[in-house]
Amino acid sequence: MSMEMNLYDPSVYAAMADAVLQRIGDAPDIAVVLGSGLGDFTDRLCSPVAVGYREIPGFPVSTAPYHAGKFVFGRLGDKKVLCMSGRFHLYEGYSVQQLAVPVRVFKKLGVKAAVLTNAAGAVNPALAPGDIMLIKDHIKLTSLSPLAGPNVSEFGERFFDVGDMYTSSLRQTAKTVAGRTGVPVKEGVYMYFAGPQFETPAEIRMARVLGADAVGMSTAPEALAAAHCKLPLLAVSVITNMAAGVRPDAVLSQEEVRDTAQKVRIVFSDYMEEVIKTV
Repeated sequence: MSMEMNLYDPSVYAAMADAVLQRIGDAPDIAVVLGSGLGDFTDRLCSPVAVGYREIPGFPVSTAPYHAGKFVFGRLGDKKVLCMSGRFHLYEGYSVQQLAVPVRVFKKLGVKAAVLTNAAGAVNPALAPGDIMLIKDHIKLTSLSPLAGPNVSEFGERFFDVGDMYTSSLRQTAKTVAGRTGVPVKEGVYMYFAGPQFETPAEIRMARVLGADAVGMSTAPEALAAAHCKLPLLAVSVITNMAAGVRPDAVLSQEEVRDTAQKVRIVFSDYMEEVIKTV
């Protein structure tokens, strides 16, 4: 995205939303952001229409491994769903304000709820690779915020509440679906680190003391943008590895993240499909 683009001008987001709508042909009900290794979920959509991010003037472009960099629009039951196969991160060189762009485009498209998914490392030893964790809150020690700078009042107020940022009613729906389908689902606190390096063992010890259950390099900036514009939000982590120092001598790698995500992709996709149909 050009750094000359005025991200404090609401017409910028309206133009992007119009460009997406022209290509998909119908307004979505729900938007889903798919994290590392979770892009296969788009195969569940009926009558899919794919739109590369590069086709949307001014929209960021994914550079992270295993992020396809495209929208995929289709139906799940009676829901019209817009998936982002690939998201954006601070470590890619984007500003924190740019990380809010997709959420604001969702808002302009009129979606009724957003679902954020990610691959995360377990801090809590009660979690294990392959687990699905509903995020109930987050910890973000960096002062960087996607809402810094002039407030875009068309989206929300300058100062806003984040007490129910991860919407409790949507989390309850997700837990009900888990019970109905027999999918074991955990619930926990996600801690945001900017990356791209994995966290140090000392940072993970700190995270545990502060009350984090899992760590990752995404989601928190998007969740803040959603809270600002009062967009109901569900966030789901797939635990792909144990964080640094939780298992002695374990070496973290992007390949482990990818491989674990691939192993759980069917269970994850089955579960997310039922959640989205139910929301």
